[in-house]
Amino acid sequence: MSSNSQSFEGMQLSPEILSGLKDLKFETPTPIQSEVIPEILSGSRDLLGIAQTGTGKTAAFGLPIIEQIDPNKKQVQALILCPTRELCMQITKDIKHFTKYVPKIAAVAIYGGSSMSQQVHKLHDGAQIAVGTPGRIKDLINRGRLNLGNIQWLVLDEADDMLDKGFKEDLDAILDGTPETKQTLLFSATMSPWIQKVAKQRMRNPREIKVSSESQGADNVEHKYVTVHARDRYAALRRLLDVNPDVYGIVFCRTRRDTKEVAAKLIEDNYAAQAIHGDISQDERSDTMTRFRQKDIQIMVATDVAARGIDVSDLTHIINYELPDSPETYVHRSGRTGRAGKAGISLTIIHMKEHGKLRRIESIMKKKFTQMDVPTGKAICEAQLMSLVHRVRTTEVDHEKLKPYLDAIHSELGDLSHDELIKHFISAEFNRFLKHYSNVKDISTQKSMYEDRNYGGQGRGGQGRGGQRQGQRPQQGGHHGQGRKDIQFRTYKLSVGKQDGFGPKALFDMINNNQSLKGIEIGGIHVQPKDTKFEADARYHDKVMSFLGRESYRGHKVRIFEA
Repeated sequence: MSSNSQSFEGMQLSPEILSGLKDLKFETPTPIQSEVIPEILSGSRDLLGIAQTGTGKTAAFGLPIIEQIDPNKKQVQALILCPTRELCMQITKDIKHFTKYVPKIAAVAIYGGSSMSQQVHKLHDGAQIAVGTPGRIKDLINRGRLNLGNIQWLVLDEADDMLDKGFKEDLDAILDGTPETKQTLLFSATMSPWIQKVAKQRMRNPREIKVSSESQGADNVEHKYVTVHARDRYAALRRLLDVNPDVYGIVFCRTRRDTKEVAAKLIEDNYAAQAIHGDISQDERSDTMTRFRQKDIQIMVATDVAARGIDVSDLTHIINYELPDSPETYVHRSGRTGRAGKAGISLTIIHMKEHGKLRRIESIMKKKFTQMDVPTGKAICEAQLMSLVHRVRTTEVDHEKLKPYLDAIHSELGDLSHDELIKHFISAEFNRFLKHYSNVKDISTQKSMYEDRNYGGQGRGGQGRGGQRQGQRPQQGGHHGQGRKDIQFRTYKLSVGKQDGFGPKALFDMINNNQSLKGIEIGGIHVQPKDTKFEADARYHDKVMSFLGRESYRGHKVRIFEA
């Protein structure tokens, strides 16, 4: 069914749901909503949706599930699994909006790092929709707190991202505990071997729906990155802003806490910045957006969720303070600049262990990122100086309004020469940059991750879905030790891969189980169907070959080779 012309009113949705959509200003279904909603309502078969983040998937699966939920049954009837806490909270929030006028239907967000007792309480109160991350969902099942016996709909949202985060075993265990009669709805940005396997073994004649994506991003956006130690991230952000005096853009952070902290620091350092996140009221958001559009605010600091709805066509820069969890999210971030035929720049700040993730984004987008040094103090001062000179040169002079003050000005400044006068005016505006950047150190830690290494003949642009996960605890993959800049990496290959259920999490578990490998620096990770390639600190070469060569995984001896 094609249905760009289809309306929500023609989809057999209840008046109560349609009222909620009207409040949300949902007018025309997106392509995936037009295809998926009728399919789920028919209930005749399972569904495999290949679609990117930001295509309207939550409404696509959420609306028809809400339409069919029995509000009188106080038990979980729909289970929605997703990879991150933030997405879990956002889906639950969306469902709350969709059910604004639908009585007696409740959803509960279930994720780690939050009170389990409160989540269990909401389940006992009769929530019919559970939205959760695989780890916490599995934990509640094992504790007997979540019963899957009445599940009619199982949704796997961003399934490829869940797999990348090492949730395969949890997902398999959860799937094993659900009724065979359920309708399974799987959404993924890519068709990985594991997803193909799930579709073949666990889904009933699934209908495959593909929605064309913009995964390659806009052609007129430059993609650049700098590498720093995590502790220097904010300093790098300041330098990137200062070397671009006319920047007008969005700084993306992963969490609300980071968003608040970064915005507060920028404001304290005299930048025209403001934060936008889920904790501010709608009135505050509207006021902030008005000031941003009027360019009273030069830099917006936002989370991905809070940035939804920001529609400004002339942004010069997108700055990724941290890489997002998925490449598709990066595509959507960077796509906010370079609009309306204008050029744009997407800048990313990464640390040493994120090069693998960056390579994966390159592979999906089919675009190469330009490595750049963090701007030096000299470069920043030159950029700011020339920007100031340009502003002075192009400032419109109102002779009539200035005329009454000219005598006093001449009296005060008349003894200065032409050169002295220029220097004084420039210094009055420019001294804060000279003072701040006069003796700053170089904080770049560029390394060899993008030198021409041969990963099975694929080179830079051919990497798959592997890569270091952000936010690992320090012993996983090691740390920077004494903050060395000169770490040399060697590349290794393990004889296990995706088809064995192996992933980054399993690799880190192996490393952490060997005391001799504590503190080792891990670079890029590339998990392939039959093997896994990774980079490790060359100083540990003998130990890597010795200790990892003794490991086994799920009953199979793991062999290690130098790639």
